Amino acid sequence: MIRIEGVNLPLKKRVEYGLTYIHGLGVGSSRDILNKLKISLDKRVKDLTDHEVVAIQKEITTAYTVEGELRKEVTMNIKRLQEAGAYRGLRHKRGLPTRGQRTKTNARTRKGPKKGPVAMKKKVTKK
Repeated sequence: MIRIEGVNLPLKKRVEYGLTYIHGLGVGSSRDILNKLKISLDKRVKDLTDHEVVAIQKEITTAYTVEGELRKEVTMNIKRLQEAGAYRGLRHKRGLPTRGQRTKTNARTRKGPKKGPVAMKKKVTKK
């Protein structure tokens, strides 16, 4: 089992895709790391030597913000927007899309499942 930045990498996958399991690294940044360290993109995670794993770990910690640090940074950015009373902060608070998308018909991912029709009040009849 290979563990980088507190994440277990899948052993059977190629290294360039295995590194994407780390929050904050995509395929592009993983390719950049491997090219810089001159590690083959076709190599499997289980075939990495200890020296290569240490080199990858060192490169990630020095050049990239990943995992806990990145999550904390994103959370703090959202909190800053909310405290400033910015429009985007209000949208975050309400759980609505923040980048100008329409919400009349779409946005189910942010808004959650549809709510049923509102119950009609019974009319009071005179006796």
